[in-house]
Amino acid sequence: MKFLKPLRDPIRRGEITCTRRLWQRCHVRVGGLYELPPGAVRVTGVFETSVQEITPELARRSGFAGVVDLLKVARHGPGRRVFVVEFEYVPTREKGLRVLRGRRPGPRLAQRARRRS
Repeated sequence: MKFLKPLRDPIRRGEITCTRRLWQRCHVRVGGLYELPPGAVRVTGVFETSVQEITPELARRSGFAGVVDLLKVARHGPGRRVFVVEFEYVPTREKGLRVLRGRRPGPRLAQRARRRS
């Protein structure tokens, strides 16, 4: 998952703990770690919603002034499904955790993670 530069520091400080994404399919998984140097964000929840359900309060929680600002940034690709991704910032990589660099985890990655446990 990538974040706009102005949002990165508020995420690191814990001020932003969710994001709205317009995708064709979900690109993250609950429990996944996604790089945000010097640490990572850990996805704590994902659910699908509609554009009509994005409220001004939810847009502000995502780091935007309002719904219009959020949608201007979010609508840059062919995606039409709205996903709410909740996360927490992990300041340093914990031992044994693998950071996913923007790729969708497949079944092989999940199998490898189970074997290491």
